[in-house]
Amino acid sequence: MIRFVQLKHPKQGRRVAVVQGEKLRLLRLWRALFDLASTAITKKKSLADLAAGSLSNEILDYDAVYFGSSAWKFLPAFDHPDESARCLVTGTGLTHQASAKNRQAMHSAKKSAWTDSMKMYQWGVEGGRPKPGKIGVPPEWFYKGHGDILRAHNEPLDVPSFGGDGGDEAEVAGAYIIDSAGRPHRVGLVLGNEFSDHVIERKNYLYLAPSKLRCCSLGPELMVDADFSEAHGTVKILRKGKVIWSSGFTTGEKNMSHTVANLEHHHFKYPQHRRPGDAHIHFFGADVFSFGSNIKLKDGDVMEIELPGFGRPLRNPIKMDRSKAQFVKVPSL
Repeated sequence: MIRFVQLKHPKQGRRVAVVQGEKLRLLRLWRALFDLASTAITKKKSLADLAAGSLSNEILDYDAVYFGSSAWKFLPAFDHPDESARCLVTGTGLTHQASAKNRQAMHSAKKSAWTDSMKMYQWGVEGGRPKPGKIGVPPEWFYKGHGDILRAHNEPLDVPSFGGDGGDEAEVAGAYIIDSAGRPHRVGLVLGNEFSDHVIERKNYLYLAPSKLRCCSLGPELMVDADFSEAHGTVKILRKGKVIWSSGFTTGEKNMSHTVANLEHHHFKYPQHRRPGDAHIHFFGADVFSFGSNIKLKDGDVMEIELPGFGRPLRNPIKMDRSKAQFVKVPSL
């Protein structure tokens, strides 16, 4: 498995680096993983082979970048470097039992009465894991936005003035690129904080769509050929440096109601999701979040997600805009 990071420097601009223990070795030829992946498709080579042939002698201290003492800063682990609007950010919900139970608790006071959310999770249990090459039942799908909403490690996740709250959602996401023939390719997997507004979602499950229209974070590292069969991680909320909430979470195909292949099929079956030259980030679903434990996040709280096998923990502070929401007036031409 090879691990990549994307970085930026105020003078040198964007660069890609390979993680080598406590060091980051910069590549010579590519400024973005998107460009590296595009070249790999054209030359019919693996990302690992291309990277190996482009290793430079420029080495960065991982700790300095990670903890923010370097001029180098992380970028989201994958994006479209030229046109953010050509990076579609989406996700799949109700793939983990704990998430389905949390959604059930939001929308039904009766534990015995199944909501539509729990019914959809059960559909996945019964039909979301077809044999290889076969089509299973479709999962819940949601849209988050385009590449402008992506944030990197250490960057704040914003709660807009009209938002009810912002909540952690520890997940793994797939990073994809569409080739010139309209075929999707998985570049790798990346740790992410999908980040949603659970307050508005709790009012009515039909508010799920607007609850997802928020920024999200990726990184620090993108994994190529990572093992996603089973993974166990930890998510924490820190307030003024102290942990106020922590929980383990479980993910990976063995613990999901859908296979990754089925999730990918149902996302890329739509022709508009196979537009040549586009990038995609697709979240695979969360297992646990602090909102389910009645934790109310405050401005400045830090969300930390750690998943062994997926690089260093992803940390993001929360930034809340509590100014009065402004009416958006649309004039006629």
